[in-house]
Amino acid sequence: MSKAKKPTPANIVWFEIPADQPERARTFYGKLFGWKISPFPGMPDYQHIDTGGADASPDGGLMKRMHPGHTITTYILVPSVSKHMAKVEKLGGTICRGKTAVPGMGYFAICQDTENNTFAIWEPNSKSK
Repeated sequence: MSKAKKPTPANIVWFEIPADQPERARTFYGKLFGWKISPFPGMPDYQHIDTGGADASPDGGLMKRMHPGHTITTYILVPSVSKHMAKVEKLGGTICRGKTAVPGMGYFAICQDTENNTFAIWEPNSKSK
């Protein structure tokens, strides 16, 4: 049995799909790709997407669309959200949502690149509050 590859910085580690009708999207993606989509513990309006890939393959979340321009967001692993937020701005991008804790899991920030594409950066940290 081979050992699962650990994600390294700059790998995509998570994604989120917004939906106007989450149940409709759940049916669509479940039937299209065979993904298992179930409630995320402690988050009633958020569902976990199990892509069924290897341990190093990103899973994701399904959520209610927050605004008309809300599109799929990819989360990219970084060693420090704070340092990468500064780097995003230095390179001409913008920070849409500053460093935010996911208790017991880590920190993320939502950013926008120079072409108006939104993405997230993710720093794992089991001590986040």
